[in-house]
Amino acid sequence: MNLTTNQLEVIVNPVTGDRMTVIQSSLENGGKYAKIRFDLPPGAKGSPLHYHTNMSETFTVIEGCLEMEVGSKGNWRTLKAGESVHIPAGVQHSFRNSSSVWVTFTSENRPAGGFEQFIQGMYGLAIDGKVDREGMPTNLLQLALLLKKADTILVGPPMFVQKLLINSLVQIGHWWGVERSLNKYWSQSDRHS
Repeated sequence: MNLTTNQLEVIVNPVTGDRMTVIQSSLENGGKYAKIRFDLPPGAKGSPLHYHTNMSETFTVIEGCLEMEVGSKGNWRTLKAGESVHIPAGVQHSFRNSSSVWVTFTSENRPAGGFEQFIQGMYGLAIDGKVDREGMPTNLLQLALLLKKADTILVGPPMFVQKLLINSLVQIGHWWGVERSLNKYWSQSDRHS
């Protein structure tokens, strides 16, 4: 499942049915940004309400309608084909496809950080059967490492509690070599970042 910079590979998450394609890898622009295309099947739950501390994200719908929760819990809006929304760092957001047709959109992340590794790890673990029914990794050390790479804070528990817990689990994961179990999902050039 390795992605190279010259190859556009569609990767299917067998648990959620989502598909993703890296359109612009951060490896090609020094980490300035990454652009990923997502296809969500009808009824896809998408992501829980979260925010990024350093990364902004721009969502652009190509086909269908994407429901986005932006700014606060319950503040839903629907993006149609051709519409975009920019989510600055620190702004809460989530997305889903509650329609009866597929939705296709791109997500552009600036700076890219480890977002590609996060999404490749999540899909790879799903392909290998190492996630629960919702598509979340069953190994907490892998989950913590991926959340840290994605610069993701879930809305709900206080940020300092999440950071303390995630950083502690990441440290334990480093001691146990957990990152090696995720390396196979990442492209060759970004394994050491």
